[in-house]
Amino acid sequence: MDLIEKIKKLKEDRDAIILAHNYQLPEIQDIADFVGDSLELSRIAKNAKEKIIVFCGVHFMAETASILAPEKKVLLPDINSGCPLANMISPDDVKRLKREFPNAKVVAYINTSAEVKAESDYCCTSANAISVVEKVPSDEIIFIPDRNLGYYVSKHTNKKIYIWNGFCPTHQRILPQDIEKLKSKYPNAKVVVHPECRREVLDLADKIASTSGIIKFVKEDEGNEYIIGTEMGILHRLRKEVPEKIFYPASYLSVCPNMKKNTLEKVLWALEELNPEVKVPEPIRTRALKAIENMLNL
Repeated sequence: MDLIEKIKKLKEDRDAIILAHNYQLPEIQDIADFVGDSLELSRIAKNAKEKIIVFCGVHFMAETASILAPEKKVLLPDINSGCPLANMISPDDVKRLKREFPNAKVVAYINTSAEVKAESDYCCTSANAISVVEKVPSDEIIFIPDRNLGYYVSKHTNKKIYIWNGFCPTHQRILPQDIEKLKSKYPNAKVVVHPECRREVLDLADKIASTSGIIKFVKEDEGNEYIIGTEMGILHRLRKEVPEKIFYPASYLSVCPNMKKNTLEKVLWALEELNPEVKVPEPIRTRALKAIENMLNL
């Protein structure tokens, strides 16, 4: 409690706001001013009156906040909290794909580095990926970097999609047999999964949704039991906000070690030192911003 009080006081003194992704540790979610998905939080960062953003997530999320709010200081409590999926594609890979498929537009999942966004035509989120791909003025799409989200999108469009072979290791740990086992144990439970899951898992789902979409669905749905196929951190928020319903994790192995690197101590140190800061260099920032704006304009 002493640690939490110190964070609260220093937050006020520093004119800071604390944002936490849905996959963060429970105690991080509990001290945050806002909990949400990466784009949701970046929009809050952009519109926040505070000068300092403490972004409890992974590196690309802090970068996105820096892209949208360049005048603010964006702190990432643990600078080593990266994203293996984002690291699976480089700017040079994107340039090569554009040479290989010159008529295609590049749609980059928000889970990419600022440099990769800068080489892309549009960004998308797991919530709006289908809509963005459908509205892009091209019949050919290069979809990067997540193959499972790409597969999910390809099932809902007639466009020609070239899918990069990236994946989220945490979501890969959720297996179809995990779902089948839980379905036989809890026959009344609905299967709700994130589109980063394996295609065999997506094919077993009653609902495929982003983290914010999962929360919205279980709040509005008439059911009472849910098998949740995404990173374990979301269960804290679900049980807190919808206590009358029952949630079963699809797999206890679906834990992102990078998301768990941010701790209360590191949040306090970030506020004390005003470090580590994530700042996207201006030429890259303006090009990456264009891809995000193109998405929002659609």
